[in-house]
Amino acid sequence: MGTVESIRIAKRTGFCYGVREAIDKAKEASAAGKATHTLGQVVHNEGVISDLERLGIETVETLDDVDHGAAVVIRAHGVRPDVMERANQRGLEVIDGTCTWVIQEHKELTRLVDEGYTIVLLGTPNHAEVVGMLGFAPDAIVVDEEDEWEQKVPRKKRMALISQSTQPPWKFEKLAAFMVGRSHELKIVNTVCPVTIRRQEDTVEAAKEVDLMVVVGGRSSANTKELTRLVGIAGKPAIQIEGEADLTDPALFDGTKIVGVTGGTSTPIEDLRDVARRVLEIAGTPDVAKHADELAREALAGAATPAGRTTSLPTPTSGAA
Repeated sequence: MGTVESIRIAKRTGFCYGVREAIDKAKEASAAGKATHTLGQVVHNEGVISDLERLGIETVETLDDVDHGAAVVIRAHGVRPDVMERANQRGLEVIDGTCTWVIQEHKELTRLVDEGYTIVLLGTPNHAEVVGMLGFAPDAIVVDEEDEWEQKVPRKKRMALISQSTQPPWKFEKLAAFMVGRSHELKIVNTVCPVTIRRQEDTVEAAKEVDLMVVVGGRSSANTKELTRLVGIAGKPAIQIEGEADLTDPALFDGTKIVGVTGGTSTPIEDLRDVARRVLEIAGTPDVAKHADELAREALAGAATPAGRTTSLPTPTSGAA
């Protein structure tokens, strides 16, 4: 018999602004009858990708796979400037879904290059956003984990530090402190995305009030992994899953009364509701399990996500309307 009595969804969850805009732009182009592609996966979320495929929106890894005149959506992560030029040369209709925050990063990098700084970029090597950023500052030194800083960060008179938008704030601050001792002049441009920070704060806040946290997001999503890590630091157990289909074992919730649900910036808020319902169905007390659907909807309403923070994916039929 299940023990779960209540469920909470963390506030300010669902798609971040950049992801929502890129997805909406792709859907609008497709609904207007254009052959629409996204350059790379628009989000690290298999469910979202398959929903877009059902609307006829294909993911391509290279511009060579896009026919002349077709629409290509640049995802929120952004791309190198030469990719944009090539798309224009090939006569493709470029729909730029680059997140406004990432566009700001590109401008900052261009300025730092012009001003002659040795640039250190905190980021995950080969991540799409980092690849795009390096297009604006090819000589930037990419560093990730702390154990490589000593070897990779040079000692230079004038250095600048900038970050991939989804890096954890604590890591950026620690690297800034480390670099102070390696340069005479250090310019710090804090490009850690505020939505990422708010998501982390709200997840930790929710974790304090529950017995166990379910973190929902793509396996390759860095910001999702960070949420799981933060729940652990807050002293609570966490289960990281991609979606409700991963929840098959009620034993995971044995002895748990209050469960929390949170998600990465590329996890649709509907997925959090579905996960909440699934938890209540398989692990709720008999009375709670009976009202799983209703209680999951209430949890979603309680998260009170402000309008404009998330979007719902349409069913494939309505997408072409």
